[in-house]
Amino acid sequence: MSTLTLVRHGQARAFEQDSDRLSELGEQQARLLGEWWAARGVRFDEVYCGTLERQRRTAELAGHAAPIVNPAWNEYDAHGVLAMAAREDRFTGLLADYERHRWTPEANRYFQRVFEAAMTQWVSGELASREVESWEDFRGRVTTALLGIIERQASGLRVLVVTSGGPIGACVQHALGAPPEKALELNWRVRNSSISDFLFRNGRISLDSFNTLPHLPGPALISYR
Repeated sequence: MSTLTLVRHGQARAFEQDSDRLSELGEQQARLLGEWWAARGVRFDEVYCGTLERQRRTAELAGHAAPIVNPAWNEYDAHGVLAMAAREDRFTGLLADYERHRWTPEANRYFQRVFEAAMTQWVSGELASREVESWEDFRGRVTTALLGIIERQASGLRVLVVTSGGPIGACVQHALGAPPEKALELNWRVRNSSISDFLFRNGRISLDSFNTLPHLPGPALISYR
């Protein structure tokens, strides 16, 4: 059997203009992950990540400065999905609530309401545009990248992929044989810098652990966005 480890990037600067960067907490999460692996002698034969800065920086701080870059491991286009929602009358009320609370401590809660509603309709195909990658295309590219790893004949291989919550949710859904929409539900639960381990051989894959944080010593270091 071989092992595939998926890691979500550390916390990014979600509500800033340049959101594709790690926050100070995100950098700390990534460093702690690398230290935890080093203390246990954990080494990987292959390391991959997407093209996003938050993914590459997490890999670097965790001890892997030269990963194999594959855009298939990028996150879905969340900004594109929200832009589509902003043009639809059905989201007017949710967007207005968010704007009213945008600069308050409850901003994240109201943003999540808009985001979940938009994402649900994107997954169902009810929210679509030629300019934004569809849910099916997103899940297809992630699954293709996953199969490219697990369908090889090698045994005893240890592979690391530093990616984002969406691809991790899609991979867990594939491994469990769950309905496609479950990938989105899993995505909401994936914590920053968390580890999800899979066992694979000859194209067969099984989930060994999901969304663990053994490297973070306390709740103050845990984040979801």
